[in-house]
Amino acid sequence: MQNTEQLAVDSIRVLAADAVQKANSGHPGFPLGAAPIIYKLFAEYLRHNPQNPGWRNRDRFVLSAGHGSAMLYAVLHLFGYPGLTIEELKNFRQFNSRTPGHPEYGHTKGVEATTGPLGAGLGMAVGMAMAEAHLAARFNRDGFPLVDHFTYALCGDGCLMEGISSEALSLAGTLGLGKLIILYDSNSITIEGSTALAFTEDAGKRMEAFGFQVLNVADGNDLAAVGKAIAEARAEKNRPSFIKITTKIGYGVPAREGKASAHGEPLGAENIAALRNSLGWPLAEAFEIPAGVRAHYAELSKKGEAAEKEWEGLFARYRKEYPEPAAVFERDTGGFAVPETVFGDDYWTSLNKADATRNISGRILNELKDKIPSLMGGSADLAPSNKTALSGIPDFSKADYAGRNIHFGVRELAMTAIGNGLLLHGGVRPYVATFLVFVDYMKPMLRLSALMGLPLIAVLSHDSIGVGEDGPTHQPIEQLAMLRSMPNFTVFRPADEIETRAAWQAALRSGDRPVAIVLSRQNLPPLEHSSRSALKGAYVLEKETGAKPDLILLATGSETSLAVEARKELAKEGIDARVVSMPSSDVFDLQPQSYRDEVLPPDVRKRIAVEAGCATPWGKYVGLDGACVAIDRFGASAPAGKLFEAFGFTVGNVADTARRLMKQ
Repeated sequence: MQNTEQLAVDSIRVLAADAVQKANSGHPGFPLGAAPIIYKLFAEYLRHNPQNPGWRNRDRFVLSAGHGSAMLYAVLHLFGYPGLTIEELKNFRQFNSRTPGHPEYGHTKGVEATTGPLGAGLGMAVGMAMAEAHLAARFNRDGFPLVDHFTYALCGDGCLMEGISSEALSLAGTLGLGKLIILYDSNSITIEGSTALAFTEDAGKRMEAFGFQVLNVADGNDLAAVGKAIAEARAEKNRPSFIKITTKIGYGVPAREGKASAHGEPLGAENIAALRNSLGWPLAEAFEIPAGVRAHYAELSKKGEAAEKEWEGLFARYRKEYPEPAAVFERDTGGFAVPETVFGDDYWTSLNKADATRNISGRILNELKDKIPSLMGGSADLAPSNKTALSGIPDFSKADYAGRNIHFGVRELAMTAIGNGLLLHGGVRPYVATFLVFVDYMKPMLRLSALMGLPLIAVLSHDSIGVGEDGPTHQPIEQLAMLRSMPNFTVFRPADEIETRAAWQAALRSGDRPVAIVLSRQNLPPLEHSSRSALKGAYVLEKETGAKPDLILLATGSETSLAVEARKELAKEGIDARVVSMPSSDVFDLQPQSYRDEVLPPDVRKRIAVEAGCATPWGKYVGLDGACVAIDRFGASAPAGKLFEAFGFTVGNVADTARRLMKQ
């Protein structure tokens, strides 16, 4: 007769295998091997309350190996997380179920991050640990450890093969994040076979080099050894910990154990029966769990309720002793909203002079830093160029976690994942930054931002061939089109100070969409009629003189002033043009149809889009009767002025394009 604890572990294995089998889709091998790890963590070390999964001082757990989702759902079900009924496990991977193929944040209670792209969870876990360290430094007082919790991530071999793991964990080691614990399920198998085919490094030595405490568990089925390692990791205060746990993929299935065939396909009825037999599982019916096991999990879940109750008592005493910090803590950890007073009339004051929008953005950011103390972020080693440093504010570092300037190093991919993790944790409003052309490195994690509905702010400067002499490797062409094609994502490319202020307001007021603020390297003139209407995504910047425009010039960013000047030239010839500034087509598309028709009258079909990027995004606005002044080839190395002239971004070429259109 097996003991209750072993049955509790095996219940995770059986439920995961049954879920994959019923769906006829999924990954049973990882859950069968890693079940003891997640059981031991959730049962004895992870501070969590299934009845209130989002309480502020809970430990965070990220399943970086997101393909093992059936295991996570089984654990959450057994602990009694809301909505994860046995019926949901039976609906694994089915439309509208709470048990999708990979874990989805906001969709399933207890899922702290959307994972699936391998290694992404490690980056987000680093961000969570950074947020914990920062908030602890801001709010904790003697005798009041208000913010005091661990971040755990469970990863596999594939996570460590992905480059993001090195980017993120290198920074974690540099920062000395002692409350970050990485659990590495080392089963030495990937889809194609043994990891020896492509992954022979000593992962532990790599982590030691990064600055981690490294612990080893020789047998992942040894619950006592797993628990001892977690306890040792928790005891280390000055370094993050990396626990290598050797397991067998497909454990308990003789025909699949230790083989690639266990990874990504259902076991089949015969192997499911063999699993039950080898585990000594007492029930033959799928999804059936012994009553004693359910009672065991119910008893374990009570620990989380007690932990939260204890913390609430601590916070009540803290609120009485430190009412002002308590109020700020509640506000900052209560959501993404910033105080409405931030964007009063004084916010819209413009210096009304020519300047690069990157410089303007930097000034705005430093105006906001004291009004929004939760605002923190940094750049991928480009802060002097992006203008994203908060002046007079300390750096976030091992020596000072209260700092708000983050030095991400040259790590765009991890930087973006960390930004997501900061938001997922809560309590901070992060921004990340680099050159627009390097958003290619950020894209996979920005996609997760959009998928999770996280309002991450990406400051992307050097936005066109205006980069100049650095040449085509640094001159973005297709990047704007790529970002605009992403669902639930907002791009702002402002043309002057007022529009840049609109971009920052939109970004900071966003609660469920990431926002990219795309900025120029070169100086741009102030626009006489730019206005807060930029918050609608597009607006009439220069109105026609007659009852109806002969044509419409649409432009963004540095090309907006070009359209204004071209309109003046056309007016000399009796061509009455309207200029529409469209800093954000994404926001404009969300406006009521009536407003969109007001800005772009459907019966005015002669339209020209002017933007120093590829023409792809503009077809739906200019239509078959319109034209684009755009660039659909790579740039060149030369001074910016020469490049704009060579590629047709001149008043003369815009006017000539309009003349040709008028003749059609």
